[in-house]
Amino acid sequence: MILNSDFIKKFKGNFSENVKLSSYSWFNLGGNAEYFYKAQDKEQLIKFLYEAKKRNLKTIIIGAGSNTLFRDNGVKGAVIKLGQNFSYTKILDKDVLDVGAATLDRKVANFAKENNLSNLEFLSCIPGSVGGAIVMNSGCYDNDISKVLISLKAIDKNNLSEIEIKKENIKFSYRGTNLPNNLIILSAKFQGKIGKKHEIERKQSDFIERKKNSQPSKIKTCGSTFKNISKDKKAWMFIKKAGCENFKEGDAMISEKHCNFFVNNGNAKSSDIENLIKKVKKRVYEKTGINLELEIKIIGE
Repeated sequence: MILNSDFIKKFKGNFSENVKLSSYSWFNLGGNAEYFYKAQDKEQLIKFLYEAKKRNLKTIIIGAGSNTLFRDNGVKGAVIKLGQNFSYTKILDKDVLDVGAATLDRKVANFAKENNLSNLEFLSCIPGSVGGAIVMNSGCYDNDISKVLISLKAIDKNNLSEIEIKKENIKFSYRGTNLPNNLIILSAKFQGKIGKKHEIERKQSDFIERKKNSQPSKIKTCGSTFKNISKDKKAWMFIKKAGCENFKEGDAMISEKHCNFFVNNGNAKSSDIENLIKKVKKRVYEKTGINLELEIKIIGE
């Protein structure tokens, strides 16, 4: 879609055309966003959504890109990312945190630790930011967002109103929620539990160590590719059972350390990762009868 100069002028400084999406994904892959908008505050975001809606401009929100694969042909319409003002953590009550949707999960864990709040240590092992973690009901080591969320605030893209949704009104599932796609999460309240700093530090360090020992780090990957089937039936078990560990597609491969982590080995294309996903999914189904479900999000043309 071609936007007129009036629209572009309105959002000057925060609005760009043909932006490389590879810079916004941990895979370092993907084509360009037709338009890219970084909203600095709630008012700017609502104004942009209003103008986009008027022009039937499709919008999509992205987070830290820790579980997102952008396709090679990029994304039509406008990709929205929340700016720095959406990244904050503060204490509302002695054991309740108010957290911006763009705040990195590990920063929330560190802030909680510094303020002697436990229950949030697991966030130190969740890649990405708070908004995405809520939508995905992210978790690890028997903890997840559903156990600490009190409520969230969001913009409804349909009527551009700000709403608050309490945890009781959200249906959580394993790595998912029933939150509608038309919401852009702005912030959330998390329930901590007053504890002793040295115990919180020990628990957090233990989680981080466990993650380091079992998962690859410092490589171009977007975390777990497929959802676990249940607590005892892990996706990697079925990938291994089906003999997929050494599968490759172009420069996309499966991590030697953890076979549910797919890797851009340096020169992969998004299509290589996607083809590898299809190949593994097909083989696992043929060999085990298990239909693996994606945990990462694939976006674009």
